Amino acid sequence: MILSCQNISKAFNEQPILQNVSFHLEDHDKAAIVGINGAGKTTLLRIIVGEQSADEGIVTLSKGKTLGYLAQNQDVDSENTIYDELLSEKADIIEMEQKIREMEQTMKQVTGPELDTLMDAYTRLSHTFELANGYAYKSEITGVLKGLGFSEEEFPKKISTLSGGQKTRVALGRLLLLKPDLIILDEPTNHLDLNSIRWLETYLLNYKGAVLIVSHDRYFLDRIAGKVIEIDQTKATTFIGNYSDYAVKKEQLRTAALNAYLKQQQEIRHQEEVIEKLRSFNREKSIKRAESREKVLNKMEVLDKPTQARTDIHMRLVPHCQSGNDVLHIEGLSKAFGSQTLFTDINMDIKRGEHVAIIGDNGTGKTTILKIINHLVEADAGKITLGTNVSIGYYDQEHHVLHMDKTLFDEISDAYPYLNNTEIRNTLAAFLFTGEDVYKRVKDLSGGERGRLSLAKLMLSESNFLILDEPTNHLDIMSKEILEDALNSYDGTVLYVSHDRYFINRTASRILDLTGQKLIEYLGNYDYYLEKKEALEQVFLAGPATTAPAKNAPSETKLDWQAQKELQAKQRKKENDLKKCEEAITALEAKQNEIEAQMALPEIATDVAKLQELSKQQDDINAQLAALYEQWEALAE
Repeated sequence: MILSCQNISKAFNEQPILQNVSFHLEDHDKAAIVGINGAGKTTLLRIIVGEQSADEGIVTLSKGKTLGYLAQNQDVDSENTIYDELLSEKADIIEMEQKIREMEQTMKQVTGPELDTLMDAYTRLSHTFELANGYAYKSEITGVLKGLGFSEEEFPKKISTLSGGQKTRVALGRLLLLKPDLIILDEPTNHLDLNSIRWLETYLLNYKGAVLIVSHDRYFLDRIAGKVIEIDQTKATTFIGNYSDYAVKKEQLRTAALNAYLKQQQEIRHQEEVIEKLRSFNREKSIKRAESREKVLNKMEVLDKPTQARTDIHMRLVPHCQSGNDVLHIEGLSKAFGSQTLFTDINMDIKRGEHVAIIGDNGTGKTTILKIINHLVEADAGKITLGTNVSIGYYDQEHHVLHMDKTLFDEISDAYPYLNNTEIRNTLAAFLFTGEDVYKRVKDLSGGERGRLSLAKLMLSESNFLILDEPTNHLDIMSKEILEDALNSYDGTVLYVSHDRYFINRTASRILDLTGQKLIEYLGNYDYYLEKKEALEQVFLAGPATTAPAKNAPSETKLDWQAQKELQAKQRKKENDLKKCEEAITALEAKQNEIEAQMALPEIATDVAKLQELSKQQDDINAQLAALYEQWEALAE
C-alpha cells in the first residue's frame, strides 16, 4: 500500500464538505476520484498533498515513497525556456554525466592503482547513469514535450510568455519526468488536444507507479482507472473497475437506496397516521399505545434521501420552426493569420437533423470555422450559405455572447423581453442560479457558471441550428449527461467543436477531422473514427499527383471528399455483401440438415425415387455452398 486516507473530515464555515472519507491505494493502482462540482474532490487532493489540513483524519504516505501533484491551474513564474524548464528535472543526471566526462579526462593522466580505483568508480557511476536512463534523457524530454502538444519550434519559448494552459502542460511535463511513486492529477486533460490526451493515456497506463486522478473526462477515466472513488454527500465509496463499471454499479446502488428510502418514508407516514388516530380515540390505552409507537418511531434511524441521478440541470431544446433540408453549405473556405495558414479550400455540407462534430489538434482552426459561420471572423476566401428558415443558436466557449457588466437576471431579461420575472427566475433556477444569485454580475462568475448561463440562453433561443464551441468545458459529469440527453432528443441540427470523446461518442452522427489543413469526414461516432482514422488519413493526406491538374478541374479537397465517399460506400457494400453471404450459408446448411434428417426416415430410406430426388438436392446445395464459402473468404479478406 502506498497511500492511506482514514476518516478525513473537512468543513468550511461549518458546512461539511468531507466526512469520514477513507480509502487506500496500492503501489500500482490507477484510481479516479469522481463527484459533482463542489463535492470536495480538489479539497481532498489538497489535503492529501498537504496544501490544506483536515479537520479530522489521517493521511499516510508509505515510508520512502514520493508523490507529485498537478493542480488545475499552474502559475509557473520562470524565465526559463520550455525545454530548459523540463531539463531542470534532470539535474542529477546532468551532474552524473559531467562527472563521467571528468573521470574520462582524468583516466588519461593516471596509472597503476590510482587508475584501477578510478576505473571502479567510473564503472559504478556509468551503471547508475544507465539505470537512470542517462543516455536517453534528452530524447525523453523531447518525447514528453511533443506528446503534450509542443512543437520543436516552441521549445525555446520562455515560460513567462505562455498562456495558463501552456504553463499547465509544462508543469505536467515536469511532473512526468520527475517520476514520483504516486502521481496526483487534478483535471489533467483540460488543456490538452485529442492527440495529447491519447498520448497521456498510454503514458499513464504504462507508468510503473500509482496514479490518482480527478477528471470529468469519462473516456479518459474508462481507459485509465481500475478503481473509482466517489465523493457524494460528503461520503466516499470505492468501486472496482473503470468509469463505465462504476456508472452501472452506482445506478444499481442508487435504485436500491431510493427504494429503501421510499419504503421507510412510507412506513414513517403510516406510523404517524396510526399514532394520530390512536390519540384521537382519547382513551388511556390508546394514548399509551400511541406513545409506545412514537418512542419506536423516534429511535428509528432515518435514511438520507439518495442523490437523484442527473437532476441538477433541467434542459430541453425545442426549435421554434423546422429548417429546410439543406442547413449549411461551405465551399472553398480558407483562413490564415499572418504567415500561419489554418485551412485552405475546405468544403462542408450539413443536412437537417445531423449532429456533426469537428475535431482536431489545438490551433488547427476549429473554433475559427465556427466564428466564420457566425460572422465573428472574416474568411480569406470561400462561400458560406445557410438554408431556408435556418435560425442559429451559438454557444461560445469564451462566452463573448454574454455581457460582462450585466446581472444574470438582466442577461436573460434583455435577450428575451417577453419573459416575466417568474419565468426568468425559473429558467435560472433550472441552471442552479437561485435566490440572490440572479443579481450577480456575469464578470464575477466562474467559468463553469458562465457556461451554465450560456446554456440557459441557448435553451431559450428555440433555434433549429445549434453551433457549440466546447460546450462541456467546466461542466461536471452529471451536467454533461443532461446536455447529451437534451441534444440526442433535439429535432434540430447541431454542429460543434469538442475534445470530450465520451460526449462525441454519445452525440455525433458524423465527425469532421481538421488535419493537414483539410477536413476528413467519418460517417459515425468517435469509436468509428478511431477504427477508420489510419486508413482514411492515408487516402486524404497522400502527396499531390505529379501531373498538373486540368484547368477547371474539381479542387483537391472535393476530389478527396468524393474519394472518401466512394471508399466508405465500397466498405458498406462489402459489409452488406458479407452479411448476406453468411445468411445464405446459414440457410443452405439448415436446408442440408433437413434433407439429411428426411433421408434417415424409414419410409424414405426404402423409396428409391425420393432418395434420388433428395440426393440431387444435396448435390445442388453442396455446389452452392462451395461457391458461397469461396465468396465469403474473399469478402472476409
